[in-house]
Amino acid sequence: MTMQGSGQLPTFRGLLYGMILAGLGLVLCLADSILQLVLILMPDADRLETFSRVMLFSSLLTIWIGLAFALTDLFVLLPHKRRRRAVEQLQPISGGVTVVLTAYNDQLSIGEAVLDFRSHPLVQRVIVVNNNSTDRTKEVAEQAGALVLSESRQGYGHCVYRALCEGVKQADTSLTLLCEGDRTYRAYDIDKFMAYIAHAEIVNGTRIVEQLRSRDTQLTTFMYYGNFFVGKLLEAKHIGHGTFTDVGTTYKLCRNSDLARLLPLLNPAINLEFNAHFLDTALQNGFRLVECPVTFHNRVGVSKGGNVSNGRAVKVGTRMIRGIVFGWRRSA
Repeated sequence: MTMQGSGQLPTFRGLLYGMILAGLGLVLCLADSILQLVLILMPDADRLETFSRVMLFSSLLTIWIGLAFALTDLFVLLPHKRRRRAVEQLQPISGGVTVVLTAYNDQLSIGEAVLDFRSHPLVQRVIVVNNNSTDRTKEVAEQAGALVLSESRQGYGHCVYRALCEGVKQADTSLTLLCEGDRTYRAYDIDKFMAYIAHAEIVNGTRIVEQLRSRDTQLTTFMYYGNFFVGKLLEAKHIGHGTFTDVGTTYKLCRNSDLARLLPLLNPAINLEFNAHFLDTALQNGFRLVECPVTFHNRVGVSKGGNVSNGRAVKVGTRMIRGIVFGWRRSA
């Protein structure tokens, strides 16, 4: 257990680890059921019968311990973990927004994306971070009016991290809006973000609202509910600190003063699971984080991230779960 701060209760991740233990117990219970079928076919297998009893006892014990952890967290510790007893109105935002877009071989979409964000009245500039594109992404973005910078270290984490760093550097804006250049998101959702930033230091977009999602996006049903599951795992870890339904969206708005404090804590070497790492690290260090429902549209061009296939989504989701449960690897 770790301490959240001076005078606070120890951080006991009872709900998170209780869910894991209960799930493990159910797996053992299922395995015992299969073993029981084997015993029906092999009634003289005394050793298997003894092993079955041990497995059943272990599964029930694990489930009960998991339930005890979870219930203790929910009904005993949760009132103390809820840091704020009233809805807070943070310091008003002055100045406009710098939009930073990540891009990798997005020549088909980046021009429209830049024009869309530049048309919003709150946007002061659009910066495109080009991650070693081999097509005309750089030229198209510049023609649309963006400032294009190159990130030579390949990988989603490096590109996102560089984009956030560039946003913080802009002295005439106090907010950085992170997004992708593939047209899956729209500039008009900035107005939603601005309503939520009054109560948070970071506003994370969520695609898990069926009415706001186009039918044929690259987010399959499996990915849709997978994101929701990992979001709830993150919520269980930080119970009392927020409601979370989507850990995979790039679209987010950050106060620059707070983002500057968060950036040194992040590891840009973490690749496609970087957004989950970003959210988990922010919550771990006490940043106020709120979700905002955003619209999600069909991608222009070919997907190159975690949404390429359900198989890749499983790999990325597994790494997200491992990071949330066991911790994220440190930079070399």
